[in-house]
Amino acid sequence: MKKIIIQIYCKDQAGIIAAVTNFIANSNGNIVYIDQHVNREQDIFFMRTETEFENFSMEVFKSNFKTELVDKFDMKWRIYNAEDKPKMALFVSKYDHCLYDILGRYRSGELHCEIPLIISNHLDLKTTAAYFNIPFYHIPVTKATKAEAEIEQLQLLKEHQVDFIVLARYMQIISGNMIDHYKNKIINIHHSFLPAFIGAKPYHSAFKRGVKIIGATSHYITEELDAGPIIEQDIARVSHTYSIKDLITKGRDLEKIVLATAIKHHINRKVMVYNNKTVIFY
Repeated sequence: MKKIIIQIYCKDQAGIIAAVTNFIANSNGNIVYIDQHVNREQDIFFMRTETEFENFSMEVFKSNFKTELVDKFDMKWRIYNAEDKPKMALFVSKYDHCLYDILGRYRSGELHCEIPLIISNHLDLKTTAAYFNIPFYHIPVTKATKAEAEIEQLQLLKEHQVDFIVLARYMQIISGNMIDHYKNKIINIHHSFLPAFIGAKPYHSAFKRGVKIIGATSHYITEELDAGPIIEQDIARVSHTYSIKDLITKGRDLEKIVLATAIKHHINRKVMVYNNKTVIFY
């Protein structure tokens, strides 16, 4: 049994759902999941389906889908084999909480992907990579060597046929060149205090202001810092009884959960990006 995932978006118009479901039925497919959304402000239709087939040729299906549906409705579309495991590269610096969480979930089989390599600008987490038996590449980054470092990073990503990147608390700004190579395929995590509590110690700043909630946001990166399409967010309530250490601990717990959820959404093809916003099909 072969399962495929179809994502489409186009101008909203009558008959799209009927046309897609009839096409799948006529192709001897069985729809096991279907959801759709209409952006009323921009008049855009979004749809995601999961379909099972007994006998299936991806090439034939794509060709017929394009001929019968894509051209008719002027669709933007992607079709994925649900069994395929995308290759995820991890970029890290010194913080280890997100890395340990991701690798633990990966080892337990929770993440339907492959991790061919970890790249870091420091050596601190090399032993962690070794413990999980994942190749580790140390590429130091300074202001003077940043361009050369990214060339080396891109070469490694190409060699390992990486599909997407996760910045698991990688403390470097990614250049526009790297973003162009992996548009809407670089996932970042940060505390939701931005922009109110910027700088190296946001939790200390938040503590001084007596915040009542803390949070975390995971998003695709764009050239505008921390302004890319949001994939997942969460918050937790805190009180005056919390110390700075308590805030940091709670915040890091949120970062792990939010980042892991965003990764799962991406791996399972549940995210569609349009005009710097996301549609998430749960």
